Amino acid sequence: MALAVITVLPGIAEAKKISFLRDAEIENTIRAYSTPLFLAAGLEPSAINIYIVNDNTLNAFVAGGQKLFLNSGLLMQSKSPGQIIGVIAHETGHIAGGHLSQIRDAMRNSSARSILMMVLGSIAIIGGQSDVGTAVIAGGQQTGVRSFLQYSRTQEGAADAAGVRFLDSTEQSAEGLLGFFNLLGDQELLSATRQDPYYRSHPLTRQRIEALKAHIARSEYSDKPANPEFVVMYERMVAKLKAFLDPPARTLRAYKKNPDSMVSRYARAIAYYRRPDLDKAIPLVDSLIADYPADPYFNELKGQMLFENGRAPEAIPFYEKAVLLKPDSALLRRGLAQVQIELGDNAYLQPAIDNLAVAIAQDRTDIFSWNQLAIAYGRQGEIGKSALALAEVSMLRNKHEEAKFHAGKAERMFPEGSPEWLQAQDIISAIDSAKADKK
Repeated sequence: MALAVITVLPGIAEAKKISFLRDAEIENTIRAYSTPLFLAAGLEPSAINIYIVNDNTLNAFVAGGQKLFLNSGLLMQSKSPGQIIGVIAHETGHIAGGHLSQIRDAMRNSSARSILMMVLGSIAIIGGQSDVGTAVIAGGQQTGVRSFLQYSRTQEGAADAAGVRFLDSTEQSAEGLLGFFNLLGDQELLSATRQDPYYRSHPLTRQRIEALKAHIARSEYSDKPANPEFVVMYERMVAKLKAFLDPPARTLRAYKKNPDSMVSRYARAIAYYRRPDLDKAIPLVDSLIADYPADPYFNELKGQMLFENGRAPEAIPFYEKAVLLKPDSALLRRGLAQVQIELGDNAYLQPAIDNLAVAIAQDRTDIFSWNQLAIAYGRQGEIGKSALALAEVSMLRNKHEEAKFHAGKAERMFPEGSPEWLQAQDIISAIDSAKADKK
């Protein structure tokens, strides 16, 4: 589904609710921006997990090994793709430089949820809300770790130097990173509680700005314009985020100019769908599909509009077209599978299972896909396979006793030595090892 919001923290005291955003198009855009930089840094792009945090403040950070977190606020408040790319280049510098290595190693096996809870607590403490911060950190089972995202000035300078080197290696201008620094320029005038988290955890100094300006003055790529494809991807991403996250009326006002442009139609189609007013939304998305027939995300959007308004049979062809156009997208595959399962027609169960298998092969940590797989197998009468999928769901939720129950059930239903039996054994062994480590 386009722009699914996945809550990871129901709320602790005064701490705000936090969640991840999942969207095939936005994740594809961030991957397109990031991959050249990761390669320039000598990193394996597929080993780096990227998470979009549903938070309107400016923030980005790396933690828990090779996990990159970007706030929706950073994406929406940025002024160009170069600013986002510059931030990613800087954060890649932290990864490549091994900064915060002790904390990173301690958190290597932590879930993104736990890391995000720690971040929220750390930011609250830096901002002077120590009671809230400590509560959130304790909730993340990382009691006593405070301000762990604060980098030293030396590390910040090193990450800047590495980042601009990666930008040069990929023949991109560092002007975007300087533009982002300018966005942070007024932060020092604000009280700590009002400063954006990025400013508090990444101290911005005059030396850093001067060093960046010096690099821009001598780099042969400083005047190079942004990749036109990246610009279009950026405009679409920002329009989509605003259309899904801002009130529809605000989106309709913001995008009333150039009503025939692709980005305006895209934003307004989403805004009308959210009202909901399909009589206005569907003609807009139909016009986009007609003008851009090879675009998977416009087809996905129409499928979502229909599916979420009780018209699942009509939605199927649009999800199928989206997957046909981009078969390697795990999120598009799981979206199609969800609709296939919801139809209640057994003929669609095996295609749904096949789509979920592709999605899970790309991301074994996706709870939603495993849960959908359990449902599909259960409706097929494959109780053992359904139990295995439920065991994976429970493992990902850190419900070990529940996971062991489901895995034990599956183990008894498959021949010893079969792939399913071995999968159940692996889950049980992992739980037993975790228990032994705690003793």
